[in-house]
Amino acid sequence: MLRIALVSLLLLVACATTPQEPPVHGETAGHRCDNSQVASFIGRPATTETGSAIMKATNAGTLRWAWPDSALTMDFRTDRATVSLSTDGKVSKIDCG
Repeated sequence: MLRIALVSLLLLVACATTPQEPPVHGETAGHRCDNSQVASFIGRPATTETGSAIMKATNAGTLRWAWPDSALTMDFRTDRATVSLSTDGKVSKIDCG
């Protein structure tokens, strides 16, 4: 009986898979924000098209709009572009993080 239990245990261990590494918080694979080419977006209206173009130009995995006096989290994300807006809804600044 002990032999059967040991063989069963060995078979279970042999079938076990290696756990995948959890994703790193703040990282989207293949995306790292670079805001060196964003000057042309300053003054544009906050639209879906502008947001998509900013994500493409910065290689950001995520984008957040920052309205004046809005509260934002302080966590740093290498894959995120933060678009600061003026009171009239136009892009005033683009930062990574």
